Amino acid sequence: MSEYVSPVPMPALDAAAPEVYRGIYGMPMFVTVPTPDLEASRDFWVRGLGFIDLFSVPGRLTHLRRWAFQDVLLVPAEEAGRLPAMSVSFSCVLGQLDEIAERCEELVAGCTGGPREMPWNSVELTVVTPENVRVVMTAARPLDPDSARADHIRAMGIEVPRG
Repeated sequence: MSEYVSPVPMPALDAAAPEVYRGIYGMPMFVTVPTPDLEASRDFWVRGLGFIDLFSVPGRLTHLRRWAFQDVLLVPAEEAGRLPAMSVSFSCVLGQLDEIAERCEELVAGCTGGPREMPWNSVELTVVTPENVRVVMTAARPLDPDSARADHIRAMGIEVPRG
């Protein structure tokens, strides 16, 4: 059996994000987001959150992608009015958080919260999209396995191998 290599880079202050993956594969997981306005939603996800429009079927579906296995399908909402809230998280690198926040705020003022440091050693930016989806862009922080921070994470029940 071969070992799988994740598209998510190892945590580092200067970690580089992988390129958007444009290949076709069987999707192990994806999110379907109903929207009353496919084009406006597509624009926000692409220009704000950094996804690409992998392909679209006009009026029926937009398949968005960021890194490998970060797929979102935008579909027309069946009902008008406020859509149910949902939450989804996507990995990113630390250097992307401020840029994503700025782009999203330019598109929809007041739609972001953070970034903020979390106790499980990540920094998270929360973005509420035009469809009322809570998108959490989460970037892992580098971790010295022999540090007090690593001990704190172990105390929460998260395994951190010793250095």
